[in-house]
Amino acid sequence: MTHLRISEAAAYLGVSDDTLRRWIDAGRVRATSDASGRQVVEGSEVARLLRETAPAHITAETAPIVGRSARNRFAGIVTRVVKDTVMAQVEIQAGPHRLVSLLSAEAVDELGIEPGSLAIATVKATNVGIEVPGT
Repeated sequence: MTHLRISEAAAYLGVSDDTLRRWIDAGRVRATSDASGRQVVEGSEVARLLRETAPAHITAETAPIVGRSARNRFAGIVTRVVKDTVMAQVEIQAGPHRLVSLLSAEAVDELGIEPGSLAIATVKATNVGIEVPGT
């Protein structure tokens, strides 16, 4: 289970630390304390908020083009994993971008990918690979 510090969770949600703390105080977001007594938010909570607040109006046609390259990386939160015995579908919310990747169920298990996990989608041509940042 991934636990994020307030500043990390706020960055993935695209809000300030203070906004996230207000959401916690208002009961919109569940938070716990880590071993050091600091407030942390589970990655699955961040994934839930991202699913609920993802801008549906942004599409490939309306999204501004920031830059182009043969290889792009999108850091985000895993919001959904659908897995059978051979293959898996992984959805990542990276800011306003929802990325979906198909990969082996074995790779998902080896990487420990689950809703709330931090992940980086790498895109080259029509292929999307997923990386898990080091902790």
